Amino acid sequence: MFGLLLTKMTFAVNTAIVLLLTRTTQSNSMQFNDYQTQSRRTAIYPEAGGNMMYPVLGLCGEAGEVAEKVKKVLRDKGGYFDHDSRAAIRKELGDVLWYVSQIASELRFDLDLIAQENLDKLNDRMLRGKIKGDGDDR
Repeated sequence: MFGLLLTKMTFAVNTAIVLLLTRTTQSNSMQFNDYQTQSRRTAIYPEAGGNMMYPVLGLCGEAGEVAEKVKKVLRDKGGYFDHDSRAAIRKELGDVLWYVSQIASELRFDLDLIAQENLDKLNDRMLRGKIKGDGDDR
């Protein structure tokens, strides 16, 4: 069970990172820290501010919902992501982002910094030809 939880959590975090990295520069775009601050106002759960387990479990659940929607597109639509499918997945990714933000807040991490450090890591791997492979420290 722990392995499944870890797998779902890893998928959710990776999905959220992709969402964070693909944000647009449109006039209605938002900085990560602004999102983090605003989303924190809606963080109404037991012992918010001292309970990382609640958002971690929520992240796993939302990652599962993203995976479920993708699975149904593969099963029912031959892998074609139509407008409705994409809109439903976008909503679930928003929920993933909310939970990632709450985990970061619980740990007093800054989402802008997390995003920048992740890009720095990925760019370094790209320069060294290590974007593929296994391990965090490749």
